[in-house]
This record gives sequence, C-alpha cells and structure tokens, in this order.
Amino acid sequence: MNGAESLVRTLVNGGVEVCFTNPGTSEMHFVAALDKVKGMRCILGLFEGVVSGAADGYARMTGKPASTLLHLGPGFNNAMANIHNAGKASSPMINIVGEHATYHIKHDAPLTADIEGMARPLSDWVKTSRDAMSIATDGAAAIAAASAPPGQIATLILPADTAWNDAEGPAEVPDIPERAKVSDSAVEAAASALRSGEPTLLLMTGQALYQDPLDLAGGIAAKTDAELMSQGSNARLQRGAGRVPVERIPYVVEQALSVLEKYKHIILIGAKIPVAFFAYPNTPSLLAPEGCEFHQLADISEDMVDALERLADLVGAKRSDAVRQESNRPDRPTGALNPDTIAAALGAALPEDAIVADESVTTGRGFYPLTAGAPPHCWLNNMGGSIGLGMPLATGAAVACPDRKVVCLEGDGSGMYTLQSLWTQAREGLDVTTVIFANRSYAILRGELAKVGAGNPGRTALDMLDLSRPDLDWLMLARGMGVDGCRVESADDLNKALDAGFAVKGPYLIEVML
Repeated sequence: MNGAESLVRTLVNGGVEVCFTNPGTSEMHFVAALDKVKGMRCILGLFEGVVSGAADGYARMTGKPASTLLHLGPGFNNAMANIHNAGKASSPMINIVGEHATYHIKHDAPLTADIEGMARPLSDWVKTSRDAMSIATDGAAAIAAASAPPGQIATLILPADTAWNDAEGPAEVPDIPERAKVSDSAVEAAASALRSGEPTLLLMTGQALYQDPLDLAGGIAAKTDAELMSQGSNARLQRGAGRVPVERIPYVVEQALSVLEKYKHIILIGAKIPVAFFAYPNTPSLLAPEGCEFHQLADISEDMVDALERLADLVGAKRSDAVRQESNRPDRPTGALNPDTIAAALGAALPEDAIVADESVTTGRGFYPLTAGAPPHCWLNNMGGSIGLGMPLATGAAVACPDRKVVCLEGDGSGMYTLQSLWTQAREGLDVTTVIFANRSYAILRGELAKVGAGNPGRTALDMLDLSRPDLDWLMLARGMGVDGCRVESADDLNKALDAGFAVKGPYLIEVML
C-alpha cells in the first residue's frame, strides 16, 4: 500500500470515523485511499471554515476527534478561525494538511507556504511527515496527541510524495494518558472555603458541566449554601428540566461585576479567573471583586469528576442533595418579535434532547432564562469568539448525533461567514433547524462602538456595521443550497415555524425579521 492508505487505515483503526474534507491536487492520493478503505465517513464542506467548525461540533458531542482534510497552506488558513475556536473549546481534532511533494517545495510554486509556521500557534502538536514509511506512525501519534486530555489540536502535514510512495502498513496508536487526579491539598482548600461561612461560588466549565459532575456540584452547593455558575461561554452544557440549573457569567462587564461582587471565595473547576471579553476604557479586565480569593480545584485537563467526588465526601454532600430545575415551559408568545418573545417561543417548543448551537450574539443574550425549564438538552457556545462557528458547529453535532434534533441560533452577520454549511446539511440530510436573526447589521458592534468611547459615529462608521443595501435574503440563500425554510415577522408566525422546522427530519431554516 502507499503512504496515504497506511495513514487512512491507521486513522480508522485508531477510532477516527469521520473526515470533514475540502481537498485539492496534493491530497488526491489521500482522497483515493479514503475511497478504498472502509470505515471512514467523508463529508465535503465547500469552505474550510465549515470543515474545521464541523469537526469541532462532532468532537464536542462524541468526545473523540474527527479528521479534517485541508489543501496546503491557504486551505489551512481558511480553516484557522474555527480551529482557533475548537482549541479554546478543548475539542480534539486531527488536521491532515496536504503539502507539495518534498522535491517540489524548493521551486516556490504559487501555493507554497510555511504550513508549520501557520499551524504552530493553533496546534498542540504539529509534524510534517518525512517519507511514506513514517506517515502511519505519524498518524498514530496525531491521534494520541488529539485525544490527550482535555482534547487537543493535532496537525499532520502530508507531502504529496509521502502519500503516493510505498509504505508498509498501519501503525498502532500509543497509549493515551488519562486525566490527572488533583492534589489532596486542592480538594482540602476548596472544602475549607466552603466551610468558611463566607459567600462562595463554584465556577465551572468543561467536563464539570456534564450531568454526573453537575449533580455532584449541585449536591455540594446545596449542602454548603454555595452557588453554582458557569463561564459565559462553554463547550457543552447539559441543562433543562430535571437537571441542576447553572447560570452563566454575563457578557456585559457591568452586569458581570454586579453578579460576582458578593463572593469572597470562587472555586475554579475547569474554569479560569473570569475576565472581560474585551478591554474598555476605565473598566477593569478582571471581573471578580477586589479581595476575592480564588481556589483552583481542577484545571480543564484534570479529572473534575474525581475532584468533585472527593470534595463532596469532605463536606458530606450527596448527588441527591442537589436542587433540580423544574419543568417550566413559558406560554407561547404573541405579538411583535423581540428578544423576549423569541426566547419564549424557543422555550415553549424546544424538543427533548435537542442540541442547541448558539451563535445568536446580540439577540440571544436573554434566551437563557426562558429556555431553562424546557426538556433536557445540550447548549453549545462559541468558546473562541471568532464568529462564523454556529452553522458549522451545528453541522458537526448533527453528524455526531443523528437521532437528535440540532437547533442552530445564528445572527445574520455571523451566518454569512460560513453559510456554505447549509449545503453540507442538505447533502448529508442532517437534522438541523437553523434560526437566523435578521437585524441586518452587526448589532453587537453598534453597542461596542459606544462602550469603547469612540465618539459620535458618522455615516462611514455606521456603514461598516450595517448589512443593508442590499438586504440579505436568507430564504433565497438557503434554497440555493437545497434547504427549505420560511420567513417570520411576528411571534405567532415564529411559533408555527418552529413547529414546522422541528417536525422536519432534515435541514430547515427560519429567517426571523427584526
């Protein structure tokens, strides 16, 4: 077999079952190997940002890496924004990046680029295979690197001649380390803070927001009169009726400062010390009150379940102590569309076991409370802040969980970055209902312009934040990619549209006119 086939067989044998692809000439032998070797599902994206974002969504829902296939340096560059987002979410990902044949690179052909230089800032592991005989071993190392806790980005660069030259066969994946146990002193320090009698917050993200550790954290909070909260953005939060409710730190700095000002102790469980998304004049970067003491129970790569179990034992807490979210759907709204009526419509209709990929940006800041009492579901946020993730994230989640309804909440400006996701959803028959919030502007930036004190903006500045002239027509855009949908201009229409979209087994788009 050739090097490409040895690599594909290594990936399949190592549990990598999906390859999100956008290949070019240098990857043709890898493409042929994907056709020859059974066991790898290949999904085409029409833009590399769709490919990397879908791999992120797949990883969040399965806990294991997919492969991407990218064409040379420019292909990797096109994927970089959502690779950045995946890295911030600790999503395992294996990027296979084609490269010119080793002997061709010196001639500086048009697509020649420093791929390793591009990949290193975003990757936890980078390697260029030197020959066909080593590519399988390199692929096995990439699987191990991507799968290492908490989930990492591995980038394997594949020169064309290492793909087409003869190789010996697949390689075994090295042992993957388990999550490290936290120290006894970290558990004891957290227990001491909880026993202090002073206001204490358990601040969580990552693995801690899955149902079992959430039950543990909820029991600890109930036993010690502490409170639970998550970071503002999280890779995956399990919530809804019957689960332990968790509020998020608000995005707006003034609101976050107000929420956190009462705490004397903040116990970090996977989370970092809370920080503002951006710097603003005369506004603090750190969101915790002065004098607040931080205690790191576990970092994002450590075993949070074990840490919480040990902490629960020290404070005498049980899972059964936890307060649970009551089933409480809002009434179906009527009248005009606004963030509150949209939130109520979603809370009233959200299907059980849904996966929500949330990039609703400005419109969606108030969605959280009115969806809390919906049936159990998962909520996925953009962890890296680079817009254009929502629809690819939903695409990958739908590939990972074909038996679950995926709901993508998407701003119109963000959606334009990766609207090619709709084509992939149509081609693969993915069960995604996309809700586009069409305010025809980068509305969040209007607020940011005022917050940074940029003065009184004129027409030039405002035009850079405006999406009109011409207006985007999301129904035409969706239908051009094979996705049916509807446009709504009232809350009553939105109720009907959500029912229609959730009844469809496949992609559907709702354009919400604001």
